[in-house]
Amino acid sequence: MVQDWLLPEHGAGYNRPIMVSDTLTRDEMIALLDWYRAAGVDMAVSEQPVDRFVQSAQLPKSVGSAAQKPAMPQLRPQAPAQGAPQVAATESREASPQMAQELAAKAQTLDELKELLAGFEGCGLKLRATNLVFADGNPQADIMFVGEAPGRDEDLQGKPFVGRSGQLLDRMLAAIGLDRTRVYIANTVPWRPPGNRTPTPAETSVCLPFLYRQIELVAPKVLVTLGGAASSTLFETTTGITRLRGQWRELTIADHTMQAMATLHPAFLLRQPAAKKLVWQDLLSIRAALDAV
Repeated sequence: MVQDWLLPEHGAGYNRPIMVSDTLTRDEMIALLDWYRAAGVDMAVSEQPVDRFVQSAQLPKSVGSAAQKPAMPQLRPQAPAQGAPQVAATESREASPQMAQELAAKAQTLDELKELLAGFEGCGLKLRATNLVFADGNPQADIMFVGEAPGRDEDLQGKPFVGRSGQLLDRMLAAIGLDRTRVYIANTVPWRPPGNRTPTPAETSVCLPFLYRQIELVAPKVLVTLGGAASSTLFETTTGITRLRGQWRELTIADHTMQAMATLHPAFLLRQPAAKKLVWQDLLSIRAALDAV
């Protein structure tokens, strides 16, 4: 029988553009600002555009006195849009990985770890995120899946893998007799990066101690990393995901040792459906490993 998750996805494509009328109500304007923030727009700019190419053409070839230099146009400062945090505040809030490790080590349960992470102010991603995306599934499960970072849907709902890639992941799990009551799911970074960009090395390193503690508390027998970013982080390698996937390794986090494998991210499968045949091989291997524990 052909697994339905192996078939091409339907209804793919870009969302229809948002049409903004000349007159908006207050609630509509607030909703539009929220949409901009979710898309990664985090600062306001001048109402008047500035043509930098014209400015460059007007600059003298040789540097003369200050009086000879053309005056640069003065932009009227704009207050940030409602709900849009200042970028400068992000950099000043970054904590060191050592501080994060000391804080994470205090958690004796997953609930305590989640509470500590919710109050953690050392990662600038928290400033722009709507919700903390801690985990989903069964903490008593034998298997744990780790992705990279939340997307828009995950940020809104506060749960990992609930968008299109999450729906595909659910179907992949069902193909080997699993669901979210029998797995545990988390991310290397628990807050959504603006515009779904890749987390910076600094953002990843400051969040990593919390993930390590999370893995230690869950203590899964099998761990599966989803995608290149999560795989290279946890396996501490620069090997590409296409060469890394499908290979079992013994991975030790703190005092806990488990069998671990990397596989392709569901979001990649949505873009490259032909790669599903590779992941199907990985899923069969994962099912065999679970049956053996």
